[in-house]
Amino acid sequence: MSDLREIYQEVILDHYRKPRNFQALDAATSEARGHNPLCGDRISVYLVVRGGRVENISFQGAGCAISTASASLMTEAVKGKTLDEAKALFHHFHDMMTGPEDDGEVGDLGKLEALSGVRRIPIRVKCATLAWHTFKSALEDDARNAEPVTTE
Repeated sequence: MSDLREIYQEVILDHYRKPRNFQALDAATSEARGHNPLCGDRISVYLVVRGGRVENISFQGAGCAISTASASLMTEAVKGKTLDEAKALFHHFHDMMTGPEDDGEVGDLGKLEALSGVRRIPIRVKCATLAWHTFKSALEDDARNAEPVTTE
């Protein structure tokens, strides 16, 4: 189990140090902003949705290692998914983060499973889910002028 934990830590650190899809998208069809007032994480998520599919996704912001890694992993996992697949992935990830630890397998979430240990630290769950809630807001409508999504 400690080998798996070490691999998960490596994945999180890699995505924190070299976040994927870390840029604004000028051609975004929607975007949303998020803020975790508890630890100060701030994020903007940019989407290009065409033909019922997440054609492109990116993010910008500043946050802790967990917040940044989660956003980076999310962009990789969601890109290319249909809207229904992306929404299902949001719910599956959210269930993994907020469900009881002893509920068995977290499912096949690939690299996202690296964040599963965060649920043991409830205050850090908000860091891991901020990007996802911001993504969900961007999916639901064009939130360019809306108040930031918050973890509170």
